[in-house]
Amino acid sequence: MIIIFSVILLMMLLFIIGTMIGYGVIGSGKATDVFNFSIWQHILDFLK
Repeated sequence: MIIIFSVILLMMLLFIIGTMIGYGVIGSGKATDVFNFSIWQHILDFLK
């Protein structure tokens, strides 16, 4: 059970780090902007 929890926690952490690097370093924004709701709304609207 603890291994499953550790894997899920690691996946969430890597997702957050990856989005911050992708948006802040590769993209044109600040890395902390990835936590803004408007950014995610724009991404979801783009995918629709």
